[in-house]
Amino acid sequence: MLYSFIIHTSFDLLAISLAILSGWLVYRWRFQDSLPKTTANIGHGYFIFLSLGSLAGAYLLGTANLYLSGIPQIGRSVLGALLGATAMVEIYKLRRGTIGSTGYIYVVPFSICIIVGRFGCLLSGLHDNTHGIPTNLAWGWDSGDGIPRHPVQLYESFSMLLFLLIVLAILKYRKNIIVRYGFYLCVGFYASQRFLWEFFKPYQDIAGSLNIFQYACLLIIMYSIFMILKAPVLPKTI
Repeated sequence: MLYSFIIHTSFDLLAISLAILSGWLVYRWRFQDSLPKTTANIGHGYFIFLSLGSLAGAYLLGTANLYLSGIPQIGRSVLGALLGATAMVEIYKLRRGTIGSTGYIYVVPFSICIIVGRFGCLLSGLHDNTHGIPTNLAWGWDSGDGIPRHPVQLYESFSMLLFLLIVLAILKYRKNIIVRYGFYLCVGFYASQRFLWEFFKPYQDIAGSLNIFQYACLLIIMYSIFMILKAPVLPKTI
């Protein structure tokens, strides 16, 4: 249990550190002109709403999933944090009258967090409660009980690595696409791949064959599509 905590915490700290660094680097590389304009229009309350939504969503959805799966523990969920933060920011933007995407600066850092952080989940074993269901596939991972399981954490990590490489390529040539659509593409892609990998996890279904995380994913996917369709036209930048 202590080993699991140390491993998970170490990778969490590494993921956060690399995310902060990547955010600074991508700002210096491509967002020095656009980000100051964005931050000038959002106000300090933006970060309060984002933080509160992230914390509430992480613990509420994570704990709800464990409870429904018969595990009486307090849980945390990246998906819940994303859903909570997004909902609270959109409420804040609506009240303030802010138009357009404000989350493009988080696309690369968020992807880095998932890519690195999921390795910590994998190496933490069963105590992390993110392990997959048993499998006979050659790449099955022993999480500590002698049973090969789907390494769903790696599925998620590699999926977000692919997304990150695509984002970096787009940023190099057409950064306006990321400024306008980047955050919505990021959350939509994350929710879509997460929806798929949830079928390989032992969580309790709540309706049909879907668990609570998958319904949260569907909400985020619908949000992503809606926001992309209504995104305002921004000035073309290089």
